[in-house]
Amino acid sequence: MKIVFLDRATLSPEIELRAPVFAHELVSHERTDAADVAGRIADADIVITNKARIGAEALARATRLKLVAVAATGTDNVDLAACAQRQVAVSNIRNYAVNTVPEHTFALIFALRRSILAYADSVAAGRWQESGQFCYFDFPIRDLAGSTLGIIGDGVLGNSVATIGRALGMRVLFSAHKGSSGMGSLYTPFERVLAESDIITLHCPLRPTTRNMIGAPEFAQMARKPLLINTARGGLVDEQALVDALRAGQIGGAGFDVCTAEPPAPDHPFMALASHPNFLLTPHVAWASREAMQGLADQLVDNIEGFVAGQPRNLVTPAR
Repeated sequence: MKIVFLDRATLSPEIELRAPVFAHELVSHERTDAADVAGRIADADIVITNKARIGAEALARATRLKLVAVAATGTDNVDLAACAQRQVAVSNIRNYAVNTVPEHTFALIFALRRSILAYADSVAAGRWQESGQFCYFDFPIRDLAGSTLGIIGDGVLGNSVATIGRALGMRVLFSAHKGSSGMGSLYTPFERVLAESDIITLHCPLRPTTRNMIGAPEFAQMARKPLLINTARGGLVDEQALVDALRAGQIGGAGFDVCTAEPPAPDHPFMALASHPNFLLTPHVAWASREAMQGLADQLVDNIEGFVAGQPRNLVTPAR
């Protein structure tokens, strides 16, 4: 079997990708441009992709293709309907980031809630000496204990974030789906989460129903001027609306690990906030602790071996 890995560079070179137990040929590309996808997968039996897009046109040329093994949880880079039509299975990675993403989420929260970078930058600029005393209070510092944490997304990651939040003494609200009335006592209506939260964190997939789920009207409802954290997917938040909300003081700060274009172009709205003391942008690395990445690589090979052995794992079906 021929296995083609389209974007090996999306995993650290320190991570071991063990060889599948069955006879195979592995062709590994560090990166694959969109124009090269179809040619590279044309004679593949199995394709591995993390972020390289596999669309209907490329699939039409891949007459031997049996499995697309996505080296991530999100599968929005694969045309699932076209795969189903051509009887190509798609698998993804699950539950590998249960520690790394929540830890990164709280790293962003702590940094913003306590103005860590603003204080560190001011010390580097000589402000401490200028103050003439043992401390100074140029930037706000707030505790997490007693604050309200609004979580949008109730999967493994959202629940792990909730566990940490409760351990820190936070009141946790899980948001109901936008537009619904609450879905019982476990969920709070979306609009109330916006209005009552001191921190809002996103842990939901990007779908047509969640794209730009937070925009100018939603920022206007954020009565407590919360922090907004996104370690999930670019596209969940209207990015220009976020810039406008932060500049207008509708939110207290934002910490993002994702954006709609990665890497963002120099004129991307977020680049205008690069020096803003209440904005943090990290390069889509919330998932990328060494432990989590190795777990992902191991699960990726498990998915491929299981499929070839007739015991497929983590199959993904087209959204309905």
